[in-house]
Amino acid sequence: MIKYDISDKLTDMVEHLPCSFQKFRDVESIIKIVDIDGRAQVRDFSEDIERMLGSKMKSVKKLVSDRKYTANLLNFQSHLMNLNATLPPTSCFFLLQFDYYNSMLVNTMDDDGNFIELGGEFPLEENEHFNNIPVNTMQSDVQVPTNVYNKDPYILNGIYMSEALNDVFANNFKKDPTLTWQYFGSSSGFFRIYPGIKWTPDSNGVAAFDCRNRNWYIQAATSPKDIIIVVDISGSMKGLKMTIAKHTINTILDTLGENDFVNVIAYTDYVRYVEPCFQGTLVQADLDNREHFKVLVDDLHVKGEGKVAKAMKESFKILNEVSTKGQGSLCNQAIMLITDGAMEDFKDVFEEFNWPDRRVRLFTYLIGREMTFADNTKWIACNNKGYYTHISTLADVQENVMEYLHVLSRPMVINHNHDIIWTEAYMDSVLFATKAQSLLLMTSVAMPVFSKKKETLSHGILLGVVGSDIPLLEVMKLAPRYRLGPHGYAFLITNNGYILAHPDLRPLYKDGKKLKPKPNYNSVDLAEVEWEDIDETLRTAMVKGETGTLSLNVRASVDKAKRPMFLTNDYFYTTINDTPFSFGMVLTRGHGQLMFMGTVSVEEGLHDLTSPDLSIAAEWTYCETDIDPHHRKYSQLQAVIRYLQGKEPDLECEYCLYNLLHPPKTTIYSTTEAGVETAFLGTRSGIIRLTRYTGMETRVAKKFLTPADKDNLFTMDHFPLWYRLAMENPPGRFLYYMPVEDNDNKDKTGTVGLPCDPWLSSIPSLVTHLFILSSSLQVGRFFGEVDGSVMTALITSGMFKQVSLYDYQGMCRSGHSHSSSARCLRVYVLYVRVGVCVCVCISLKQTKITLMLTLYSLAHKAKKVDALQPCDTEYPGFVYDSSIRETNSLIKCGRCQKMFVVQAVPESNLVLMVVQADCDCSRQYSSITLEPKEVKYNASVKCNRMKSQKVRRRPNSCHAYHPKVSPLPSSLCNIELITVIDYRVSIAGMLKLK
Repeated sequence: MIKYDISDKLTDMVEHLPCSFQKFRDVESIIKIVDIDGRAQVRDFSEDIERMLGSKMKSVKKLVSDRKYTANLLNFQSHLMNLNATLPPTSCFFLLQFDYYNSMLVNTMDDDGNFIELGGEFPLEENEHFNNIPVNTMQSDVQVPTNVYNKDPYILNGIYMSEALNDVFANNFKKDPTLTWQYFGSSSGFFRIYPGIKWTPDSNGVAAFDCRNRNWYIQAATSPKDIIIVVDISGSMKGLKMTIAKHTINTILDTLGENDFVNVIAYTDYVRYVEPCFQGTLVQADLDNREHFKVLVDDLHVKGEGKVAKAMKESFKILNEVSTKGQGSLCNQAIMLITDGAMEDFKDVFEEFNWPDRRVRLFTYLIGREMTFADNTKWIACNNKGYYTHISTLADVQENVMEYLHVLSRPMVINHNHDIIWTEAYMDSVLFATKAQSLLLMTSVAMPVFSKKKETLSHGILLGVVGSDIPLLEVMKLAPRYRLGPHGYAFLITNNGYILAHPDLRPLYKDGKKLKPKPNYNSVDLAEVEWEDIDETLRTAMVKGETGTLSLNVRASVDKAKRPMFLTNDYFYTTINDTPFSFGMVLTRGHGQLMFMGTVSVEEGLHDLTSPDLSIAAEWTYCETDIDPHHRKYSQLQAVIRYLQGKEPDLECEYCLYNLLHPPKTTIYSTTEAGVETAFLGTRSGIIRLTRYTGMETRVAKKFLTPADKDNLFTMDHFPLWYRLAMENPPGRFLYYMPVEDNDNKDKTGTVGLPCDPWLSSIPSLVTHLFILSSSLQVGRFFGEVDGSVMTALITSGMFKQVSLYDYQGMCRSGHSHSSSARCLRVYVLYVRVGVCVCVCISLKQTKITLMLTLYSLAHKAKKVDALQPCDTEYPGFVYDSSIRETNSLIKCGRCQKMFVVQAVPESNLVLMVVQADCDCSRQYSSITLEPKEVKYNASVKCNRMKSQKVRRRPNSCHAYHPKVSPLPSSLCNIELITVIDYRVSIAGMLKLK
């Protein structure tokens, strides 16, 4: 009786849907359904991406090869060489009457209303292309870090020399309007950026950004490197010395990237690995390992007597062994010695391991104010092609550590190799601070700029690095998800297997109300999101740059990982030529491999597109409106209509029109059925036809299908959730779905009381597949949390099966608190036919039905968390077995027994549950939650995971050695002497330039 009353009522509420589908059948004859050719599609997408990235490389090359800029460089370098020896080291001159736009100071006035020095009038206008940040597209300006004197003669010379880049920047942007930031980072520390901006300092008024610390600068300036950091922790290093030494280690670690390998060794009278797990080897210098080293270094304590020879021997053995085994970078090798003095005889070590070739460079950092052992420390560096610096304060660390990069760059500079490098994904800190998160994840393309004068050839002078940023969102627009079906997607990875772009990459986490970057957001491996690729077949093939296909049965999840789905995915992959990247694409078997091709006339299409009840996906690209600034004012719907009307023939509107012009003709017929709020239709081409039967003031689902309701609209990132669920729903069966409206200020699990018939007074609810829709219990809660005893019985009976899902980007917490809000009740009935969903929104609150409805899978409650840190987690998913139509059981709970009955509601995804309410089983049966649990690894497994070296593809070029690079004379191995010479050079240049 209960079963049929429920099913009949639901049938009455959606009886108009077949009428809509009859109208759809009338136009089925003019639809052509074609299979997507995955191989052709991945080739087309990759070629588009290759062309786009190629245009960015051309722009960067122009910055290096521009004649006016090059002439400036040559002229500048000529002055340096000609007058280098003519001025005494103590000479002091200034470059007079030369001002520039300092990005920190522009548009700043003094108390008298006059622009301050270096802060003249600099027009700025908000620019949509730069995410509405105020910019000056006519010229660049210059940022100088707080720790660099902004009127240093060497800084002024470099800024003067780089003025010619303004025209190149502007011309590049004119020829390629898709360009974003272009820049030049000088080896002296200044940063010229185009378009010019007003630089925002941190909360302390400090400009901490130093271009020489950025990955694009470091990777362009040097080839890959194997680094062993050796730190003295003997008793003499106590106090401030140890603090400086730790800061030096951390700064060196910050100069490393995913193509580099590293280890850290501490020594007294014996050798100690900072991480014992890494004994005798090198590990990849990805973000996880670097941060791990920093934590361990912070715990170092001083004791004993320092003997450097043992540490040197151990370091050379490691470098020799990894090179012999073909591990590590197989390029530059260096040892960084951090000490307050080398007291013992170490010459024999170098004779045994490094001379005469000196393949391993030694960089020495003398810590503290004492200079007693400076000669020994300098001798080590000078006789091993390295560099010696004296660091007496914390403020000295940053600048002195950076010097080793210039030494390592000398072979590349002498070879005149303008290698182009691409960085891993990174988060632009400036844009993040401005909340311009659509430009959040970037990759950079960069090239080194060096002296071209023959006279300076053996010196290997690196002048700086030029580069440009590419928002990864713009790259992935060339492989839009809407062309790959409801569950399809595209992704990019680096040569190291790390993700550049992937729909499952989650770089941010929520800490209270703030979004913060995860510590390891740019070192997420492909195997951590495509975790069904157990043998890493897909990852290995892509990292090697191969082209091919692969099929996998996967456990996917939708609705923020709450609803498990079992899919068969076909992967198509290839390499992006001239980059270290590989491109992959996924098509899901079934609807994901099918595409509509419409054959209606333009007149019919225009008639439908101008219908007031029709909208199209605002974020999809039906017409290219970004190319011509004149077209940017049009929405996609406006652009399509104007193109079809012949008013904008220059618009590029091709591919999507074939899909758009299939029958939006399907009509949503009106209904007088009580409780129906909204009826809507969605198609794979992004069309939504929508009819409202109640106004906003009476509508329960006030946000549903409004612009704020991103989850249920066609967006750049996904198909609507109701569409994706309906695609996997068996044909001919209605799908009931309850969206959740997040509201941080309200309780999310409030009780909804409904009128009950007398015979139901003793039972709490009627339910269906685990996600509560209507009940006298708490709406939206996972049923296992409400009644663990019945949920356990359902799993035991086989009606529901528990599966494990994994998240390798988890953030584990030390504590949490729940927050929830009362939710009004609504359910959406979806019916699918040939990729078109017709839906009706029903307000159950307006009906006489008393039931609790749940969907196939589960709902996580919103949580506020604190003390989060990266971790791997496992969480449950529950799948309904549709072959079991009904079940019942008697649960014994101490002195009482609980009876329940479950029946499937015909032609739907609902089940009806009747539960005896007067027997409390909470003591015998704990609730079943959806909380993820941290995966704990034992010490050996954790160690193996940390030091394992997955398959990777090394960069194509390596510049570790050049015969013209000879050991520096002792007089040039000292940072203080180099500083004097640099000033002589800059003064000479200033005199000639003026």
